[in-house]
Amino acid sequence: LPGTSAAMRRGELSFSMVRALTRVATPENEADLLELARGCTAAQLERVVRGFRLGSRQDEAERERARHEARTFSVFPDEEGMYQVRGRLTPEQGALLMRAVEAASDALFRERGPASSCSSPAAGHEHVSAETSARAAAQRRADAIGLLAERALAAGFGASSDAPGTPVSGTRAERYQVVLHVDTDTLADSDSNLGRSELEDGTRVSAETSRRLACDASVVTIRQGKNGGPLDVGRRTRTVPPAIRRALEARDRGCRFPGCGLRFTDAHHVRHWADGGETKLENLILLCHHHHRLVHEAGWTVEWWEPGSPAFTDPRGQTHVNHRRPVSLSSLASDPVEKLIAQTRTRGAEPDALTAGARWNRLGDIPGPVYFTALEALGGG
Repeated sequence: LPGTSAAMRRGELSFSMVRALTRVATPENEADLLELARGCTAAQLERVVRGFRLGSRQDEAERERARHEARTFSVFPDEEGMYQVRGRLTPEQGALLMRAVEAASDALFRERGPASSCSSPAAGHEHVSAETSARAAAQRRADAIGLLAERALAAGFGASSDAPGTPVSGTRAERYQVVLHVDTDTLADSDSNLGRSELEDGTRVSAETSRRLACDASVVTIRQGKNGGPLDVGRRTRTVPPAIRRALEARDRGCRFPGCGLRFTDAHHVRHWADGGETKLENLILLCHHHHRLVHEAGWTVEWWEPGSPAFTDPRGQTHVNHRRPVSLSSLASDPVEKLIAQTRTRGAEPDALTAGARWNRLGDIPGPVYFTALEALGGG
């Protein structure tokens, strides 16, 4: 990027602006971005870069997968006995964490007062320096992280004994307070559309991520005029109403991806509501966050083969079927194991303790001459 280097050398761009430009600049678009940067503040340029998009919808999906794979989080003690926290979160995870920390920080601020978190002697004085105030806010955020952990452990991660009928994971309409701005056309399943799809702070998320988040969220429709101003703001509606969510929890009992069953789930529209799919049990299925991401961002698809039996197809075209059915204890025999063995024997099989073992190590299954010939070939006696 020689133009960017020359502009920084002349003092036209600050280090922060150059850092922002290098995230998206290429030799082809460098000149246009430099022209934009000369008329922006560093904060404005950061916002533009976060919302900058390159290539087609497929290119954006590929970058989203790479960004998702780059997520990391670690907590470890240092030599002073304090814990270091490091990580990189996806935009939705980071925004969710920020909202939670802000809520907990506000609660601590109201309870303790503005100077409660600061250990500096100047905290009690009438005139507090900006550095002291910033330190107090940072300490309050650290306390907020501890408060979040305490509340999470107190709430637990399983079904409540006090409210056994309450869904374990809830619905995004109840618990997701991150604002996502997305054009109606962007939600449509179209490879040609790359409209607005960004968090409230301007951070862009892929169109397919918006479709995933919109599967189970609160939606407010805003009609805009030609100048971009709002003409009409509709009422907030829940994509999956609580009554349908409870019925969905009772039917699926967790993630329906084959072999999963995790209880922390999203309600997924088999046919997305933006494409005309209805919000009813026949078009909904519970998926955990990981498998919900597979279905949207990783190229997997899901469809109903028959009532109660979802079929998942991976990007290679292989199909994975979940045949799980709810079992009534009253329908089982008094001794189901003996009944199964008896049914197996009627088919001519005689299962024993070695039936499921590896056959290569069972000498009784190998004819003698074959076994000794193999030993001689290997140099054995």
